Amino acid sequence: QALNHAILEFKPNKIFHLAAESHVDRSIDGPEDFLTTNIMGTFNILEVIRKNLAYLPKDLILVHVSTDEVFGSLQPSESLFIESSGYKPNSPYSASKASSDLLVRAWNKTYGIKAVITNCSNNYGPWQNPEKLIPKTIMNALTKNKIPIYGKGINVRDWLHVTDHAEALIAISKTEKNCSRYNIGANQEMTNIDLVRLICGYLDKKKPLDEPYFNLITYVEDRLGHDLRYAVDATQLGLDFNFKPNFLLSEGITNTIDWYIENLDWVKSKSIS
Repeated sequence: QALNHAILEFKPNKIFHLAAESHVDRSIDGPEDFLTTNIMGTFNILEVIRKNLAYLPKDLILVHVSTDEVFGSLQPSESLFIESSGYKPNSPYSASKASSDLLVRAWNKTYGIKAVITNCSNNYGPWQNPEKLIPKTIMNALTKNKIPIYGKGINVRDWLHVTDHAEALIAISKTEKNCSRYNIGANQEMTNIDLVRLICGYLDKKKPLDEPYFNLITYVEDRLGHDLRYAVDATQLGLDFNFKPNFLLSEGITNTIDWYIENLDWVKSKSIS
């Protein structure tokens, strides 16, 4: 009812659906919330649009924001995921997001709701919940707590600054295609351990301790079903919208660390598991 009221009152011509449960660890411990939010939440949005389509702008488009995790895991030598890569989700989180992607496709084909699905790589930047790797590393370092690293830290992710992601979504929302899909990535792959090294190295210069921050690292038991590598080919996004990320990881990570230093009280106010 709340969605129905909001959409009828505002009559948007663009709807960005970013709401999701997104933390893989919590999806392993309690998958039901992820099914409820990611699958039924998407269903609710689609149904409100469907039932009110006649009263909404003719150029309405739904931008459904998903993840590269729906494609599964890559080996180091494998080619990047492309838009037509098959779905092979390996966690309750990625399975719920894959399900929501399929709902969007089905409502487009069956009911004519114009939509675009985006699959992005790992985001980072200000305001990120400290349960995520980068803010957790910064927070634990600043409070002189152990920095936990799963397994041997060899898992690889492509890191996309949140500002670049937002600008890509705005560009994509202008597509003339009825139903399309775009990968959004920065082509900046790094192992978790090297990323943590980068963060610790900057903190050593910014707020030095008696010993290197890297000494706070502790290796913990690997996560269940931990995907080795995610990486997407965002060539199509560049071709269609002349888009490329503005933030190099080396620059974006230092800006992010500075933000967390300045907003340490906010970070501390969040529950960290």
